[in-house]
Amino acid sequence: MLICVFGFFIPNAQEKPLIYKRPITWNSERERLSLEYLLKRHGVHSDTALIVPRMVVVHWTGNMSVNATVKTFNPVHLPGRKDLQKASTLNVSTQFVIGRNGTIYQLLPENFFARHTIGLNYCAIGIENIGSAQYPLTEAQLNSNTKLIKYLRSKYSIDYVIGHHEYQAFSGTIWWKEMNPTYITAKTDPGDKFMHSLRARLGLDKQLKVPHLL
Repeated sequence: MLICVFGFFIPNAQEKPLIYKRPITWNSERERLSLEYLLKRHGVHSDTALIVPRMVVVHWTGNMSVNATVKTFNPVHLPGRKDLQKASTLNVSTQFVIGRNGTIYQLLPENFFARHTIGLNYCAIGIENIGSAQYPLTEAQLNSNTKLIKYLRSKYSIDYVIGHHEYQAFSGTIWWKEMNPTYITAKTDPGDKFMHSLRARLGLDKQLKVPHLL
C-alpha cells in the first residue's frame, strides 16, 4: 500500500493481516512457570515473562484441527510427555496458529513467552501450522505465513526465519540459550521445501547459512 505525502507516493507500514483471537490461558501460574523457564532453561533473569522478538520459528502441528491445537496448548501445566516434563512442567504453546485454509489465529500476544523451540524461546515467535508429513502445508498457509511474517518483521528486528527442523543449527552460537547441552529433540517440521518457498517470498532465501558463532 502507498500513501501520498506532499505529492510523492511512499510505502506505508506493512499491512496487518486478518488475525482472529483464540487466547489460551495466561494467568499468574503460567507467568510464574514462564519466568522459571527463562531463568532455569535459558539463564535469563527477568521480572516479566516477555520476550524481545528476534526470530520466527515455523512449525506444523502433527494434527488436523485448530480446535484440538488450541485445546492442547491451553492448559498451564504440560499433560504427559515425560521427556519434556523433566525440563519443566510448563505446557508447550505458541503465539500463532494457521489453519489449512490460511486463517490466522493468535493465542498469545506476540511478545509473550511461549515454549515451542528448545534453546530459542527467549527470543522467538512461534507459528504453528495445521498439518503433518502426511498432510503437507498448503499454498494458503504459505501465503498467510508470508503475510504474517512480513507484518512481524515490520514491527520487530527479526534476524532469522527458520523451520523447527532447523533449530539445532543455532546450538553453539550466540543465539543458543539452553542450559542443558543434552536436552535436544529431533524435529522434521515443516521441512526444507516449505521453508525454502517461504524464505524466497520473504526475500530471505539465502539467509540461514551459518549463524554467528560464539
